[in-house]
Amino acid sequence: MRLSILSFTILLVAGPLVWAQDLEDIFANLQQAESKKDAAQIKKLATEALTLANQVVATPAPASAEDKENWAARVARARDIQVRAEYDLYATAASAPAATAVELLSTLERLSPKSKYLDEGYARYFQALSQSGASAKIPAVAENALKNFPENEDALLMLADVALKGKQSDRASAYAERAIAAIGKHGKPGMTLGQAHWIAGIVHMEKSQFYEANKDLRAALPFIKGNEAMMGAALFHLGVANYQLGKTFMRKAQVVEAVKFSEEAAKIKGPFAEQAWRNAYIMKTEGAKMR
Repeated sequence: MRLSILSFTILLVAGPLVWAQDLEDIFANLQQAESKKDAAQIKKLATEALTLANQVVATPAPASAEDKENWAARVARARDIQVRAEYDLYATAASAPAATAVELLSTLERLSPKSKYLDEGYARYFQALSQSGASAKIPAVAENALKNFPENEDALLMLADVALKGKQSDRASAYAERAIAAIGKHGKPGMTLGQAHWIAGIVHMEKSQFYEANKDLRAALPFIKGNEAMMGAALFHLGVANYQLGKTFMRKAQVVEAVKFSEEAAKIKGPFAEQAWRNAYIMKTEGAKMR
């Protein structure tokens, strides 16, 4: 009986040490796979590394000061390997074929749902899902992303777009406004900011909120240049919004600006071109009557 208790005690002490050595071996193999850009091996070894690192991190602190110092070192090393394994999954997914990228990022999401690299990787995740024919999964993935990253602008913008296409105006507006706030907080203006303002502006136009629509659509313009579909809609609605505001408050200059927006919209091939041209003619006629 004494021998059994002693053996059990040795196992308890040796366990974390064995895990730590196994983790180092796995990490060394992961580095080799990374140098070869072997996505399949990176996925396999990163999974093993994260699983074992999680076990090491979860081991309780020992009672003695000496053992606690060694334990702290093992845990710190395990956390370092965690971060590197997370990065390897993210970085490999960035340039991998769509189906492989989905596998890598879904693995990262499953094993490290709060990883900073997952937060950065959701844009690629959504793109890869779309490219691999799995677009139907995007809304659920985006909703899940917000559980751990409530200010992830890519997830917020994706859900805003889904809601807009689904004729859920209030939902689209709420997600778009959250995306605008998140982008402003993170200091990363760009196409995502333009899309967020564009969605918010379109929703405001649906509700005849012309002042708000004018503000958001103007903010969108610098970021959506080159996207004719978005520019055509933005310019068309800016024409209508400014015309309505100009007529309401007797601002001839704003009506003149509405004509300009409408004429620009008419030059862009698409569903708004013909009506934009008609609008421009009507606005010119009405504007000429104003003082």
